[in-house]
Amino acid sequence: MMNKVVILLVTVLWALSFLTSADEAKPFNNGFTIDLIHRDSPLSPLYNPSLTPSEIITNAAKRSVSRTSRFFFPDKAEEEEEESVLIPDRGDYLMKILIGTPPMESLAVADTGSDLVWIQCLPCEQCYSQNAPIFDPKNSSTFETLTCDSESCRSLSRYGCGSSGECRYYYSYGDRSYTVGELVSDTISFSTSNGGKSMIKYPKTTLGCGHDNDGNFRSTSTGLVGLGGGPLSLVTQLGDAIGHKFSYCLLPFSANSTSKLKFGSESSTVSRNGVVSTPLISKSPSTYYYLTLEGISIGEKKLQTEQSANNIVIDSGTTLTMLQSDFYDGFESAVKDAVDNSHEPVQDPPEPLRLCYRDISVEDLPDLTFHFSGADVHLQKMNTILKVDNLICLSIVPSERFSIFGNIAQVNFNVGYDLQEKMVSFYPADCTMDQ
Repeated sequence: MMNKVVILLVTVLWALSFLTSADEAKPFNNGFTIDLIHRDSPLSPLYNPSLTPSEIITNAAKRSVSRTSRFFFPDKAEEEEEESVLIPDRGDYLMKILIGTPPMESLAVADTGSDLVWIQCLPCEQCYSQNAPIFDPKNSSTFETLTCDSESCRSLSRYGCGSSGECRYYYSYGDRSYTVGELVSDTISFSTSNGGKSMIKYPKTTLGCGHDNDGNFRSTSTGLVGLGGGPLSLVTQLGDAIGHKFSYCLLPFSANSTSKLKFGSESSTVSRNGVVSTPLISKSPSTYYYLTLEGISIGEKKLQTEQSANNIVIDSGTTLTMLQSDFYDGFESAVKDAVDNSHEPVQDPPEPLRLCYRDISVEDLPDLTFHFSGADVHLQKMNTILKVDNLICLSIVPSERFSIFGNIAQVNFNVGYDLQEKMVSFYPADCTMDQ
């Protein structure tokens, strides 16, 4: 009799554990949503209440130029050299992730211009000061060190082998900040905002465990979550579990609420009325998301880019939109022509902005439409205009190197990435309602 009771009890417990697992997996398979916090939002630990709105805008613009000047586009000679991976300055948005078992919360930078997910780890050879406790691998029952012959290790652009055969990674940033450590696997969890809080777990995620990290890192951030297109980025690793899809809906950074980052079926915008889609173009380095910009309409006038495919990167971490200088010059002239002759641009616009007016209303500036291949994206004034003190400025500037579609241009759009179909979709939205 006792044996039958035991067998029955084991069977019931097994069934309950299966049901629990199914319940936990269901929201993951259907997609999930997490919060994105702009670094300049009042909700951000980086928020500085002593700064004026104009100072916040100009600081963000300067970060934008600094970031894009350090994007890494190697030529053939550089590709043959054994150098550390160079990635741009950190992005504008923060996200919460939980690492290990039991989970430890980390606030990390979310960046579509980077690939590796990494956090600071004990023991520290040299760690920058962070407010939160540093992750200790000894406290996680699911932590594993990856070896040099692992597929993940070999996917790094540069790696080394430790004394015990462990994989060592080396990543450096354009501002000479760096992170060096072991490539490991552990469980990453997300506290989702799907109509109530729930926990989504993703075991055996590859990440960097940084033991030597130094440079211009903020004490409020424990690391970085790469959302780029490379093999070790978070979205690539989640892969089939999210249907190779993610999206975001960005609020103005002055908003007192969070933007949203969605994974899986929740991120789909394709079936909505008014959505437009353009192909993602494969190009080296695979980190960045390349689109084809065919032209821009300034009011009724359309300018063609006269450039080949994959001529612009879409990036959530760059504030401003940047156009290659040869195209920008004609674009700026067309904007000036569209403004009433009674208004002249100021001669000394605040750096790095290029075109500003005084004593002019926002409505006096022309409407802009970006013509991507197969997708005409009509921008609102909030996507193209910045108010700096008593000036009205264009949030589009020239670049000597390449073009970038920045995050101001993407505000109040649901921007969806389908990495399997290789498409990016734009759907106009009120992101305050996408909560």
